[in-house]
Amino acid sequence: MPVVIPLEKIEPFRDLAPDKLSRILAAASIRKFPQHYHVFNQNDNYTGYLYAIRSGLVEITLLTPGGEEIVVDHRREGSYFGCTPIFTGEPYTGGARTVRETECYLIPQALLLEIAEEVPELRQYFNNAIVGRVRHLYADIISTHSQKALGSMEAYPFQKRLSEIMSSPAVTCKETTTARELAVLMADQQIRSVVVMDEIKHVVGLVTCRDLIAQVLAVQGADAEQITARELMIEKPPSLPPSTYMYEAMACMVGHGLKHLPIVEGGELLGMVTMSDLIRHRSQKAMLMLGSIEETDCLEELKRIHGSLVRVAEALLSETRSAPDVMETLSYIHHGLIKRTFEICRQQMLSEGHEEPHIRYCFLIMGSGGRREMMLGPDQDNGFIFEDYPDEQQAEVDAYFIPLADRVTQALDYVGYPLCEGDVMVSNEAWRGRLTDWRQRIIDWATNPEPHKVRYSSIFFDFTPLYGDADLAHSLQGIVFQAVREFPGFLYHVMQLNLTHKVPTGLWGRFITEKSGPYSGKLSLKKGGLVYIVDCIRMFALEHEVRSLTTMERLNVLTRDEVFSVDTAEHIRVAFEALTFLRLRNEIALMKENEEPSNYIDPASLTKTEQDLLRSAFHAVSKLQSATRSHFGKGLS
Repeated sequence: MPVVIPLEKIEPFRDLAPDKLSRILAAASIRKFPQHYHVFNQNDNYTGYLYAIRSGLVEITLLTPGGEEIVVDHRREGSYFGCTPIFTGEPYTGGARTVRETECYLIPQALLLEIAEEVPELRQYFNNAIVGRVRHLYADIISTHSQKALGSMEAYPFQKRLSEIMSSPAVTCKETTTARELAVLMADQQIRSVVVMDEIKHVVGLVTCRDLIAQVLAVQGADAEQITARELMIEKPPSLPPSTYMYEAMACMVGHGLKHLPIVEGGELLGMVTMSDLIRHRSQKAMLMLGSIEETDCLEELKRIHGSLVRVAEALLSETRSAPDVMETLSYIHHGLIKRTFEICRQQMLSEGHEEPHIRYCFLIMGSGGRREMMLGPDQDNGFIFEDYPDEQQAEVDAYFIPLADRVTQALDYVGYPLCEGDVMVSNEAWRGRLTDWRQRIIDWATNPEPHKVRYSSIFFDFTPLYGDADLAHSLQGIVFQAVREFPGFLYHVMQLNLTHKVPTGLWGRFITEKSGPYSGKLSLKKGGLVYIVDCIRMFALEHEVRSLTTMERLNVLTRDEVFSVDTAEHIRVAFEALTFLRLRNEIALMKENEEPSNYIDPASLTKTEQDLLRSAFHAVSKLQSATRSHFGKGLS
């Protein structure tokens, strides 16, 4: 028996007064749509209804510029779709197709408009549904990126053919194979899809684990002994020949919303490739790039590799919908470059006769590098932690680590990581020290929260070990958490400084841009939005002693621990992804024109959809600021 959610349990209707809910229930009709049914297509005229799902599953689809249909979202029972034209009456900006038999409430537009006049929050709820808008934007932009990037893939080693990565032979079944036999076959072979063959060994369909769940396990009374592969299968699934390049397969699978792709040539089934295979292969290629970094002893080669990162970023952005995933992959490559630069400098010191003191130490990177959120133009934020050696050893330590620090910062600058304008680098003695020294600094920041010290802490608290004894970094993290526990008012001062400014939108959602200077007419995606998400999530992570590094990992833990609701977390996550995507895309465009990467954009240059996205993302950031200000300001303001 499929799950059925009554209208009074579906947001936002569950929050309406009983009399208004009764009016909607009286006016709404119920309609059942069969599996794989197109409720409406992109650019269809508005049907006049909002669809609230009682039971079933619906895919939200979009057309790429090339005319391919891609799946960008799923809506389950208890959610709704078709809301975009409610207040505009315009055609649908995307399509809706059922995954399995689906039953919906059809709520008339006229009644929704009438109740929205009485309950303004209802209109605001739908207007602020940014998640769907972001996914729409991603699909549109990324499909364009995919088209443009195909010609430049030689810049990154994605040229492996499917014949080199496919699983062979592919597991097959007959059209008459039962659902139970399919389930046993998948379990025995540890696979998630089976190719269906006809009597003359031609591919006629594909059955996936998802099909078994949606059409057998999730359907009460379904007889797994009677339902056959013929009834379950996707007929005539897309396939590719074994000579296809990996990046072409990625574009095809993303475009068609597939996770399993038969490899066929001349009508003969040769193997199977899954999305997991492609993602795993992409990771292997990233590791190969890191391998080439680790093998070089030449700063000039590291500089060359650093210069190729813009092409790497463009390629990665074309094959994934997650900008934070691209950012994290870039960070691993940055880490490899920085670590190898450090190792080369250390080896130079030793070969010149400098003797390394016999102490434990750790080379840290901080800020965006510590969070694994580096883009294309990061500067240096680094430091040294030493074990608690005796004072009499200080001269020996300085004699080695001061020239090493100077050499490292200059070498990194040469490779492509500019010197930090705030001097947050190992060459500055303020960013070197024993564990006891760091403890004293952190306590000083907490007890004397002057603005420059709070700024230091915001950079420092995002740190990760890159070379040396990682246990020292772990101990330092414990010192940070202890200081936050002992001086809870510190986070209040962090909040006061970090949340001084508002997001760059004004009355009626008007963008507030720079009035003068080199960025006149532009706004900062970093200073206007991203930094607030990072800072706010970091404050909650420090309070709850979350050791995760990336902003999204921290958000996941905080959501799991019920610090944030699931809905709030999703709005924060999508705002972060959207701002990250726009910033990364902007950096790529600038660097391809031989300009310096920048997080400043001209909002007037964006499409209307992108502008709506940016306003919605800023709105989510503003709500997060308010929640953070309220939480950390209790009893202290």
